[in-house]
Amino acid sequence: MAAGSLRAQEAGKVAGQEQASELGDESKIVVQVSRVPLLFTVTDKKNRFITNLEKEDFEIYDNGEPQEIRQFVRESDLPLRIGILMDTSNSIRGRFRFEQEAAIEFIRGVLAQEKDRAFLVAYDTRAELMVDFTHDSEKLAEGVRSMRPGGGTALYDSIYYACRDKLPEDRPLEEFRRALVLIGDGEDNQSSVTRDMALEMAHKAEAVLYTISTNRSGMRQDGDKVLKYFAEETGGVSFHPFQATELEQSFADIANELRHQYFIIYSPTNFAMDGSFHKIKIKSNVKNAVVRARSGYYAPTPDELR
Repeated sequence: MAAGSLRAQEAGKVAGQEQASELGDESKIVVQVSRVPLLFTVTDKKNRFITNLEKEDFEIYDNGEPQEIRQFVRESDLPLRIGILMDTSNSIRGRFRFEQEAAIEFIRGVLAQEKDRAFLVAYDTRAELMVDFTHDSEKLAEGVRSMRPGGGTALYDSIYYACRDKLPEDRPLEEFRRALVLIGDGEDNQSSVTRDMALEMAHKAEAVLYTISTNRSGMRQDGDKVLKYFAEETGGVSFHPFQATELEQSFADIANELRHQYFIIYSPTNFAMDGSFHKIKIKSNVKNAVVRARSGYYAPTPDELR
């Protein structure tokens, strides 16, 4: 059996495997096996978590075709791998101190178990790793306090870097939950990659993005739409606290959500190693249930499985 590992650089797609068995000296049977892992959240119309549903309460579609759920877990307690991306550009200088302290409280609250790890990235003119993966909340807190605002904004580069170089590991999503918490105004004027390139890398890393807007103008800005786009496409939530004091609640809501997620695995009937994007749709037959999940995944290519 030769198992293809996609996780080092192009993590977050289907885990493709080839199984070959030889019949005598001449015949060989090759069977393609594919598995798509998926984390998702279910709430009611008032945004309250629904955590008691069963496998039979869901239907899943891959590019419009119904699929069989092979594994189902409620309230997944998988170890957390989380990246915290903080805007340190000039645009947030006036409210930066409060955001630092709110981020520190979030870190202390969400890293509740030894198995959880987080890393910290600051982005202004470029994305910079401040603290690598660690369980030490105080080390992360020191990294947050060491940040100084100034320069332009490379938002897309920070997402791309975090998803390409930090979140992927040589372990499948079955063993980790991967999330990014992004604090910023959604503006970008320095990145070398595009918004869609950053989103594609997030899909490949199987990362859920939670975004917190730092816009305090009282009006929705274009940057807020960008933050909402990233969150919705990856199955996360976008928060827009108009008052600085609401920022702590936004962090608390994210920490709470990370503890109320479902986990499933299915094997798509239409699987092909062609690098294409597959749209995912999850439906629940429970009245008033709202399902939130990433919009899809990228199938691997044969080269990625070598």
